[in-house]
Amino acid sequence: MAEKPIRLLIVEDQPTILEKQRRLLEGRPEVEVIGTARDGATALQLIESLEPDVLLLDLGLPDIDGIEVTRQVKARGLKAEILIFTIFEEEERVLDAVRAGASGYLLKGTPAERIVEAIGEVHRGGSVIQPQLARRLLRHFQAQQSPDAASLTPRETEILQLIAKGLSNRAAAETLGLSRATIRTHLEHIYSKLDVSNRTEAVTEAIRRGLIEP
Repeated sequence: MAEKPIRLLIVEDQPTILEKQRRLLEGRPEVEVIGTARDGATALQLIESLEPDVLLLDLGLPDIDGIEVTRQVKARGLKAEILIFTIFEEEERVLDAVRAGASGYLLKGTPAERIVEAIGEVHRGGSVIQPQLARRLLRHFQAQQSPDAASLTPRETEILQLIAKGLSNRAAAETLGLSRATIRTHLEHIYSKLDVSNRTEAVTEAIRRGLIEP
């Protein structure tokens, strides 16, 4: 029995880019484009009424920006996973979106095949961290660790490196021969040490500190 397509809402204020994204993704069996929006207020209304699985979200919206949309989606307990569609010049805003609860980010101009893969990854509970942007984030936010900065154990580093590659908790558990409960416990310890609250933020913060490779 074939899996149901992932229900996708695209939010982009530039009509030309929005139409290009829609055309790239419509007709793909893995994805069903159930709606589009060109501003944050409309996006929030559609998320509540259409209940998409994944939100492909631009940051530079004209009213409520993508960071605030992300915050409100999480604050309202809406189930949509959020995948940020960004440009190189928005590194700082990308980090803010991750801190607000986004599950990952892609650069505009990413091929359709990779966009579909990324949508699937966040829908399955994974994270999407593009290496080229992660390296730029690392260079931009490089900071010296203080002597008492939290360090990760070898196992925690191993788990976080797998998460950085987009593996879900289940896939990481299978790769390492551990239970999903053990993976969750390790992730809770990682979150506490890095002072973060989700997988994508943990990966980004660990890259920033030089604890894992992008």
